[in-house]
Amino acid sequence: MAFPPSKAMASALAEARAAAVRGEVPVGAVVTDAAGNLLAQAGNRTRELRDPTAHAEMLAIRQACAALGSERLIGCTLTVTLEPCAMCAAAIAAARLERVIYGASDPKSGGVEQGAKVFSHPQSHHRPEVVAGVAETECAALLKDFFAGRRG
Repeated sequence: MAFPPSKAMASALAEARAAAVRGEVPVGAVVTDAAGNLLAQAGNRTRELRDPTAHAEMLAIRQACAALGSERLIGCTLTVTLEPCAMCAAAIAAARLERVIYGASDPKSGGVEQGAKVFSHPQSHHRPEVVAGVAETECAALLKDFFAGRRG
């Protein structure tokens, strides 16, 4: 089943909403192959799994690698609701994802176009195409509402 970019982001948003219901920071991610077929989808599970690496991106990358039987995701796209952190950006580079599409920027912890800027570092082994700001308003609102609810 082909997932156009808009459907991939809709699926990532659904994963983010499910993460919020579980009490996790609402971030969702999906991986599609070169033909647009869905390989993996995940939401944050750091609290549930008691694992600081259980970010949506990391979980989706692991699932996609298992689905393809490879540590490389050549030709694949990661669509995620929030700019990946430096840890996730390093995993994206290691997996050789072709493209990263994300919704909201993360000025505090982002690792792609904010902060560490992992892909532009000279020691980055791979530099995927990056498309930022897809469904940005909806992605950012989900995060703002979640944290406002936690503070209130």
